[in-house]
Amino acid sequence: MSYFCGSYPIIEKTALAGQIYSYTLHCPEAAEQAQTGQFVQIKAEGYTLRRPISICSADKEKGTLRLVFEVRGGGTDKISRLNVGELMDIIAPLGKGFTVPEKPEGRALIVGGGIGAPPMLDIAKKYGESCTAILGFRSFDRIILDKDYAAAGANTVICTDDGSYGIKGTIAAPLKVELDKGDISRVYACGPIPMLKAAAQAAKDAGVDCEVSLEQRMGCGVGACVVCACTVIRDGRRQVLRVCKDGPVFKGSEVVFD
Repeated sequence: MSYFCGSYPIIEKTALAGQIYSYTLHCPEAAEQAQTGQFVQIKAEGYTLRRPISICSADKEKGTLRLVFEVRGGGTDKISRLNVGELMDIIAPLGKGFTVPEKPEGRALIVGGGIGAPPMLDIAKKYGESCTAILGFRSFDRIILDKDYAAAGANTVICTDDGSYGIKGTIAAPLKVELDKGDISRVYACGPIPMLKAAAQAAKDAGVDCEVSLEQRMGCGVGACVVCACTVIRDGRRQVLRVCKDGPVFKGSEVVFD
């Protein structure tokens, strides 16, 4: 699949929570190619390496990409200072995304942790009421996109580490409840490694296909520098693959999390 490199106008910017921002760009060619789970590489002025940010949503009719990210350092801080009317320099779309059937059957289970929630929003839009989204956050003031998932028709379950909203604790308990119902056809997950490991194992135990999106530090974003290596067991062999090129989405059953 081809990707595009250019500077595209910012048509919307919203602060979702402390240091978490949502940007909408008008970039028709990239939006037309984008698949759920892919990402972009954003140029931050004054920094050599671009910052990888997951695509939250792609609207092919409007020709827009929505990006949601958290400020975690100087590069993302610089990007977060861009405003509506200015241009964002991106390479997009990159990587391999989630497997989302054209005509979904059964019920999908989305498991997102923190900033891992954005990449799967379009899956919820695809499945609608046949989707349950379990989203975990540190506390009430860190919750993002819960209303977006609900607007997509998904049954949305919120967990917070401190119990300030929703279910207190991790996604483990509601994940088991949903899988025990026996009607889940696919599990999609993105978030911290311990959460991905738990989701993949729970899906495996339930005999359900699972895909996980991995986060890794990246250099080029197109598979040349091999900075973002991960280990999988594929075709009976232990292999080292590139998150940016071979992923970021992998089968949960093949990823070596330890």
